[in-house]
Amino acid sequence: MNKKSSITLASAIAALAISGSAGATVINYGSQLDGDNVPTTTVAGANVINFNDGTCAPASCSGTNYAIVNGSTNGHNAAPAIPPYNGSSFDPTNYLTVPDNLSATPQSTTISLGSGNHYFGLLWGSIDAYNTLTFMLDDNTTLSYTGSDIINPSPANGNQASPTTNTYVNFFQLPAFNAVKLSSTQYAFESDNLAYSDVPEPGNLALFGLAALGLLVGFRRRFSGRAF
Repeated sequence: MNKKSSITLASAIAALAISGSAGATVINYGSQLDGDNVPTTTVAGANVINFNDGTCAPASCSGTNYAIVNGSTNGHNAAPAIPPYNGSSFDPTNYLTVPDNLSATPQSTTISLGSGNHYFGLLWGSIDAYNTLTFMLDDNTTLSYTGSDIINPSPANGNQASPTTNTYVNFFQLPAFNAVKLSSTQYAFESDNLAYSDVPEPGNLALFGLAALGLLVGFRRRFSGRAF
């Protein structure tokens, strides 16, 4: 197998294999910029919570241990870094930070979205291993991801300027869920442009699968019986 062919096959399979701990759940990092140049979802028709009005509308946040803030406060919260990731470009709009008071419990907020959702996206700022995103499923079970699950094998070290730890994260093909819980055992879990929808999967997922399968079958036929 020539080098170019092997790289093409590896790339197709890698694109197909980006998945979460739910098995069928697919995680990717695609986004577009909103009117404030902040990364947001590309899913047409998705509901978006941008916090710009100081609330969690069109959803609702429960509890009091969260804050909708603007800018950064040393030791408490950091505005998510945004493109071009030059060390001075940060989310200029309101965003959500959890917890607001580390000594209070629970160190989380639950955002109620309504049942039947299968997609969720968010701009996740300074991703840390102690940040946890939990989906409250319609069957009364839960599904959780920590910061380390999201950017593994890169370290979830809370870097406040890196594109690795400040990125839009999409979860497709989730089991039906009605709420999400954002929790953090240290300061802080910062997020913006939370998006949710009943869309079942990204439109190009099937194409990735077919491409990878076609390449694999083609390579096996082409190189069957050859020694490497």
